[in-house]
Amino acid sequence: MSSPSAGSSGPDRGTARDPYGFDIPVDRHGTWCTQWDYVEDRFGVPGLLPFTISDMDFETAPEIMAALRERLDHGVLGYSRWRQDDFLSAIVHWYATRHATAVDPESVVYAPSVVYQLSQLLRLWSRPGEGVVAHSPMYDAFPKTVAAHGRQLRGCPLDDWGELERLLALRDTAVLLLCSPHNPTGRVWSADELDRMAQLCARHGVAVISDEIHSDLAHAPHVHRPWAGFGGEGRWAVITSASKSFNIPALSGSYGIIGEAASRDAYLRQLKEADGLSSPAVLSLVGHIAAYREGAPWLDALRTYLAGNLAMVADRLRSEFPQLEWAPPQAGYLAWIDLRPLGVDDDALQRELVEVEKVAIMPGAAYGTPGRVRLNVGCPRSKAEAGVEALVRALRRLM
Repeated sequence: MSSPSAGSSGPDRGTARDPYGFDIPVDRHGTWCTQWDYVEDRFGVPGLLPFTISDMDFETAPEIMAALRERLDHGVLGYSRWRQDDFLSAIVHWYATRHATAVDPESVVYAPSVVYQLSQLLRLWSRPGEGVVAHSPMYDAFPKTVAAHGRQLRGCPLDDWGELERLLALRDTAVLLLCSPHNPTGRVWSADELDRMAQLCARHGVAVISDEIHSDLAHAPHVHRPWAGFGGEGRWAVITSASKSFNIPALSGSYGIIGEAASRDAYLRQLKEADGLSSPAVLSLVGHIAAYREGAPWLDALRTYLAGNLAMVADRLRSEFPQLEWAPPQAGYLAWIDLRPLGVDDDALQRELVEVEKVAIMPGAAYGTPGRVRLNVGCPRSKAEAGVEALVRALRRLM
């Protein structure tokens, strides 16, 4: 494995304007990187400039890197425990200080990934053939996971409350699978919207699984509100991780908050006894603790930088294609762009992007909604600019 070309983590890499060096490219080639080294798997062509899978091209917070190095220097990497005060209190602290939400440490559970939690909760709260409601467009792992468990996925447009209530009221609907903030659109749900969903689910006896992995990346003035503040006494779970906000998905760890004690106990029995996963990835614990105790300044700087990238995309599209009326998402670093006003063909656009521009940009069809693209701008500004310019040139030729 070759080493990245950029220097060590920390503010010394950057400038007063960019103290953490977000502008400095890091060479990810040769690091078994899904986005860079394996772009051919999805697009059929190697060597494309990728704007695809939702991780970022930034080094993580220096506080996390320092904590990982200190743990590795200990030299012993044996079995560990997630149910300990350092990990649980860091989560409680983060929710209290970042999201103004009280979390009972007894309600917290561990998992190797967010999708693992989704799988186990679907088994716990639904039966084969029953319905799972999710807003569309939707994160592409949702349809695959629901189908793999033999449940029936029922998509509902984001703002169609009548359809949402109709689907929740069906006798065999068991679960609302909420994405909050929403992926791929970046929608941040308001308190009124979440309360309305909670009331509907309570009325119809539907459990809620809220995927909140993008929760720390809401852009002002929008505020993420955890489902933990709306679920009450019913069957609900928040499934999440620091992996998106602090760019540590390779540490392979996540956690959840399950409100109902009986459901929590059943989940943990499955985790420990059936799946043998009671010993966590210790570096994931170290990363989460450092992120939630010391990483807030880095995260705030990151959010400012990402907002700048998204503003750049908006300015460029506005100047070239004002009919798109594109505005930055309310959360995250994924530019979800509705191209239907331009009347371009999806397949033709992908051919132009891949074969001519040599870039990989996710088509909207991957999320169940043709006519859009999802452009990942969690990267240095120079790369984000290259992606936008490639998209603009391809669209010009097709128009």
